[in-house]
Amino acid sequence: MPLKLYAYAFLGDFILLYPVYTLLFSDSGLTVPEITSLLVIWAVTGLLLEVPSGALADALSRKALLVAAPLLGAAGFALWTAVPAYWAFAAGFVLWGAREALESGALEALVYDHLDHDGAAEEYAKVMGRARAIGLVAVALSMAVASPVFAWGGYAVAGVASVLACLACAAVALTFTERRAAAPDDDSAGYLDTLRAGLAEARTSPKVRHALLLVPAVTAIWGELEEYVPLLAREGGATTQAVPLLVLLVWVGATSGGLLAKYGGRLRARGFAAILAVGGLALGLGAITGHPAGFAGIALAFAMFQLGGVLADARLQERITGPSRATVTSLAGLATDVCTIVALVMYGAASLVLPHSVLFALFSVPYLVIALVMSKSARPLRPRGGSTPDHEGLIT
Repeated sequence: MPLKLYAYAFLGDFILLYPVYTLLFSDSGLTVPEITSLLVIWAVTGLLLEVPSGALADALSRKALLVAAPLLGAAGFALWTAVPAYWAFAAGFVLWGAREALESGALEALVYDHLDHDGAAEEYAKVMGRARAIGLVAVALSMAVASPVFAWGGYAVAGVASVLACLACAAVALTFTERRAAAPDDDSAGYLDTLRAGLAEARTSPKVRHALLLVPAVTAIWGELEEYVPLLAREGGATTQAVPLLVLLVWVGATSGGLLAKYGGRLRARGFAAILAVGGLALGLGAITGHPAGFAGIALAFAMFQLGGVLADARLQERITGPSRATVTSLAGLATDVCTIVALVMYGAASLVLPHSVLFALFSVPYLVIALVMSKSARPLRPRGGSTPDHEGLIT
């Protein structure tokens, strides 16, 4: 299973349009607020489909959703390439949002249940950390390849390559196997029962609820900021051909964060707070320099945030005990989408009066606040197998 998962993660993120699509929008005449509105459409689509798709994965087939998801991505990228206009970009983001909603919850649940079936649930953080790191390696390689490809064939060739990568990703998903204690029910009552069970577990279990809230607290802001990294690079004086290389540096940092996940399994609250504090400081200082050299700091920040996100997800998976694992995981995705939309709206509005460098620095502040709260709590993040009691709270 891990090798297939890694192939799926790589192909799903080896998208040559990733490092240049905001530039495509800008070169097509869109303003920063218009680009932000597209990102909001993307986030709202995920918000609306997140939980229903998670319940669908629990009630029907997680594998089927993971096959369908990259096909939606292929359709969206094809539309962007063929029709570079606002309405086409918006439609492509709807398809992209639907793709992410289908994958969110379904992928984590499929992997965790597969490992749990084999008696290796404790390997989840390591496996998913590697998968995310491999996905980021794919993003990094796409950035490195995008520069010469863009110089040779422009957005059209990058778009075609992106479509082909999505099709290959869907082909890999066809080889997945599902391992669950009970066969899924494929009728509407089964779907509704599954949805209710997942909502009930998140509502009634403090451990699940607190772990669920930690996910958006760590992942929402940096997941939004990554969309503006190319514009930050251009603002700092980088050429269009050089932008992918600077973005590559940032994603090398994020990749290293995923690989570090296997070493962070026993971090307590203060250790986790230190991760966020280092990330927040590095993000703010790196951005405010207004110079390409500052991207090294942003790379360090993304490494810390990626590490924190993997550990938060692993904590959530450990605490889910009911049959609606994908549904509960999707609730974390829903909360992340809500936070992301708020951040996008704030960023888009502030971009009318503030440069990207200042905005990146301002958005580092929430991480410092969260780190301060967690360090004062001084409760264990992952006390598995230790003697420290499992206190409740946002950070547990």
